[in-house]
Amino acid sequence: MKQIPINTAYITLGQFLKLSDCISTGGQAKFFVVDTKIEVNGQAENRRGRKLVPQDVVTVEGFGQFEVVSS
Repeated sequence: MKQIPINTAYITLGQFLKLSDCISTGGQAKFFVVDTKIEVNGQAENRRGRKLVPQDVVTVEGFGQFEVVSS
């Protein structure tokens, strides 16, 4: 599981996908969350505005599993 550090209280799923190199631009997030199976803490998620906090585990089909950690 790859750890993704953030230096704020939370990060949105769209920003997280860019930070974790699943997408290359923020504009791709809207389509990516519709076309790709994403789970946050074991539950399906398709809202790019979903707030992720440290300790959240994000699974992105085809990219693997990530954990949000505070830096």
